[in-house]
Amino acid sequence: MTETNTNPEEPISAEPTPLGAAAAKAETLIESLPWLKRFHNQIIVVKFGGNAMVDESLQRAFAEDIVYLRYAGLRPVVVHGGGPQISKMLDRLGIESEFRGGYRVTSPEAMDVVRMVLAGQISRDIVGHINEHGPLAVAFSGDDAGLFVGAKRLVEIDGEQVDLGQVGDIIAVDATGIRARLDAGYIPVVSSIAPDRDSPGQSLNVNADAAAAALAVALGAAKLVILTDVAGLYSDWPNRDSLVSSIDAEALRALLPSLESGMIPKMAACLEAVDGGVAKAAIIDGRTPHSILLEVFTSSGVGTEVSREIS
Repeated sequence: MTETNTNPEEPISAEPTPLGAAAAKAETLIESLPWLKRFHNQIIVVKFGGNAMVDESLQRAFAEDIVYLRYAGLRPVVVHGGGPQISKMLDRLGIESEFRGGYRVTSPEAMDVVRMVLAGQISRDIVGHINEHGPLAVAFSGDDAGLFVGAKRLVEIDGEQVDLGQVGDIIAVDATGIRARLDAGYIPVVSSIAPDRDSPGQSLNVNADAAAAALAVALGAAKLVILTDVAGLYSDWPNRDSLVSSIDAEALRALLPSLESGMIPKMAACLEAVDGGVAKAAIIDGRTPHSILLEVFTSSGVGTEVSREIS
């Protein structure tokens, strides 16, 4: 016999029934179906950075997202930098961090620290979190197997060309080694280091956003996703009502010079990716747990998506 609520002053519970909760989960799964079909067996390059790299719970949520992509039939590749961790280690070792024109000057001594932190600490941590779910991830430095080739970057400050030391840009990519690991079922985790074309035996510290874009182009990735510390691109920062959900390449190209300095490398990387043939690029808020899944598997997405043309 079914019980009814005979006391009009006692509210009827609005808690979902087990069947209702299960139906809601099924609805969420069904919403992801078009995106599972679209991205099946496709490569997605994810640049890991920002606060998510130093927050333990966000690190684990990130690893879960990457593992989910892998088991959902996608082929994720992770690229990471590590500016805050590098600065912390340099301070700990008593090595002064010099900045000129907003760029870190990287001496040979500092470059040893960069390599140690990126390849020895951060890659190991990311791989470790992913591999809690199975033997899936492998670390790969940008100077392994000729993946990246770099050239030193000179910047103009007050009308003069300034040498930043072992800081450079990626000028060539050979993704053969990454493809081999993807074909073997692994998730490559790539450090943003490149050998110096003009100084054999030396390595360069390269921008991780640019490295992710260059690798996405070389791999023919379906999408580039860059995690950052803001909700997305704002057309009129700091007006938070000006968040741009989608933008085409030409509109972004026109907007780029007016952006805040910290946003320029990320949006320039998105632009480089779509100009190079990647269908979509997005910046999303890495402070939001599971933001990668929200971006990839929902129709609305999160953050700002860049494409060659907005249909």
